[in-house]
Amino acid sequence: MLTLATAALTALPLALGPGNPDREPVEIDRNAPVISRDDIVIHAPLNHVWRIQTDVEQWPAWQPAVHSSVKQTPGPLRPGSSWLWSTDGLDGITSTVKQIEPGRRIVWGGPAQGITAVHMWTFTPTEDGVKVHTEESWTGDPVTADTAVLQQALDASLDHWLHNLKQRAERRP
Repeated sequence: MLTLATAALTALPLALGPGNPDREPVEIDRNAPVISRDDIVIHAPLNHVWRIQTDVEQWPAWQPAVHSSVKQTPGPLRPGSSWLWSTDGLDGITSTVKQIEPGRRIVWGGPAQGITAVHMWTFTPTEDGVKVHTEESWTGDPVTADTAVLQQALDASLDHWLHNLKQRAERRP
């Protein structure tokens, strides 16, 4: 269940894209029973970290819990782009980009196993790399039924994801 955090994402209306700067940013559900936030500083260039995180088809190469990930929409990620992936026994997950500001922010969504989640990532340059911040919210009957366990699962999942991203981005050739 640890990587359900990255799999259980909600379908939200398409919002802010590179050509829609006047739209409000998509946020997590601040009233959800399970919310997790985490961040990490990665000592690598922003464009390198962004490329690793948004190359969804390469996730299995650096995220041990992700078994497959195939884009359904050709080209770079943009609002409406989707991919089909599996993680820790959850097969056939479809995630869709709801909002993206290349190099700065991405939000994707798609439901899974009764859980509705919103997953937001922000990338901020620092003097020696980039601060990656992620927030995710979960709602739905399974969350209400076992909030404490799912809170721990989401917290652990985001922590593992960030540390795997850091390890991949900081790896020397």
